[in-house]
Amino acid sequence: MLMKSGERWHCINPFCNCEILVESDSSVAGASPRCVCGAAMKRNYAPPVFKYLDFLRVEDTAPLPRHCGKE
Repeated sequence: MLMKSGERWHCINPFCNCEILVESDSSVAGASPRCVCGAAMKRNYAPPVFKYLDFLRVEDTAPLPRHCGKE
């Protein structure tokens, strides 16, 4: 797996909790890196950011008052 500069990786072993910060890009693709404890490491999850469709967002407005039907 390619590692990019600035990414944070964490150990999946709950007893280890080791975390690294990548300082330079890797050019070799392969399996996930291993921690010193031997467990695999994963990238921290970052939710996707949608910039293109932001204009479709509608702000919530206060509901309109309803009439009871008798006037």
